[in-house]
Amino acid sequence: QVHVVESGGGLVQAGGSLRLSCAVSGSAFRTNDMAWYRQAPGKQRELVAGINSEGRTNCADSVKGRFTISRDNAKNTVYLQMDALKPEDTAVYYCYARVRTSPLTASRDYWGQGTQVTVSS
Repeated sequence: QVHVVESGGGLVQAGGSLRLSCAVSGSAFRTNDMAWYRQAPGKQRELVAGINSEGRTNCADSVKGRFTISRDNAKNTVYLQMDALKPEDTAVYYCYARVRTSPLTASRDYWGQGTQVTVSS
């Protein structure tokens, strides 16, 4: 099985910072795209930032200049550095990874259980 585990969420005041980590473990032959999504109460899940296996990134307009996504391929870990946090950033943050478990099988989508980020004003 492939395991996707997030960590680093918590409560922070507006203007503060948090760093989320997501480790992919188990039968991960190759981890391709990785991303962070978030879902606020009453809202749809949205893409925050994504990164491919070569380190190419993209991010939502709402977090540009404040959030940075990065990855460590050797550790199969993706990070989200969140600075200048706003109350609007409050959400459950989910880690996404597209993973191949075998060189002969297609990649599949895997999701973490989510980590709560709460930003107070």
